Amino acid sequence: MMNEIKKCGWCLGDELMETYHDTEWGTPLHDDRMQFEYIMMEVMQCGLSWKLMLHKREAFRHCFDHFDYEKIVKYKQDKVEEILSYQGMIKSPRKVKAVINNANRFIKIREEYGTFDHYLWSYTDYKTIVYRSHLTGGTPAQNELSERISKDLKRRGFSFLGPVTVYAHLQACGMINDHDESCFRYKQLVENYPMEFRD
Repeated sequence: MMNEIKKCGWCLGDELMETYHDTEWGTPLHDDRMQFEYIMMEVMQCGLSWKLMLHKREAFRHCFDHFDYEKIVKYKQDKVEEILSYQGMIKSPRKVKAVINNANRFIKIREEYGTFDHYLWSYTDYKTIVYRSHLTGGTPAQNELSERISKDLKRRGFSFLGPVTVYAHLQACGMINDHDESCFRYKQLVENYPMEFRD
C-alpha cells in the first residue's frame, strides 16, 4: 500500500488550490513579472479569499495584460472602466487603481535596484526563512519582517500592502517556508534551497 502524500490542510478540497500549493506556494521565486503578479493578486484579495483569487486568476491576467507592469503604468481611466466591466472581475475601482499605482512604484524599485527581486530578497540575504515556532501550527498573520517590508513599501508609495498582505506574499514567493513540517513540499524545499532556521 502506497503512503498517502501529505499536504497542508488549507489547500485540500479544491483542485486549483492544490495545484497552486503543489507547484507554486513557497517555492523561492526570482522572476519580477511573477513577483508582480503575486503581489497584485494579494492586493485584489484584500477582504476576500485566496481560493477566489485563484479562480479569478485568468480574468486578472486578461485584464492586466498578464501583469506586464510596463503596460499597466500606461493605463488611463478608460482602461480602468474596461477592466471593471469585464465579466468575472472584482468590481473595485480602488483596487484596480492600486494595481496601476503599484506598477509605477514597482518600476521605480527596479530602476533603483536593477530588479525587484534583488530589493525584496536582500531582506533575507537570498535565503528562505523557516520559523521553528511555525512548524507546530503557530503561523502568524504577520511578523516583524513583513512589518518592516510593508513600512518601506508604503514609504515608497505602494497601496494595499499592509504587513498581513506582505506576509502572505513572503510565504507565496518562498521567502518564508510555512508549509507544514509533515507536508511533502516542506521537505522538498528544505533539501533544495538555501534555508535559515529561526526561532
